[in-house]
Amino acid sequence: MITTSEVMNMEDIFDRLAKQLHAKNETLSAEEARTWVELLWEDFESTRAKAGRTYEGKDVTENIVMHWIEQYGAHLHHIASNYPKYKDKFKRES
Repeated sequence: MITTSEVMNMEDIFDRLAKQLHAKNETLSAEEARTWVELLWEDFESTRAKAGRTYEGKDVTENIVMHWIEQYGAHLHHIASNYPKYKDKFKRES
């Protein structure tokens, strides 16, 4: 069972990562940056699960998402227009 403090902690993590992404890519709105963080987080965790990998906790996922933000964050607004999976998540085409 997920506790209220765990939910609040995840909100804090997502907010912090979204701020980092928005600082890296000001083309994205704060809302779009938050959406990207959630998508990257979900994609990483679901890909690991599908591959049969053991869940290593939110710290590992957070580190991976931070790495992706540093590596690819400045270009994420270009990806949405090329991938229907992401395009539907954003109000405008980038």
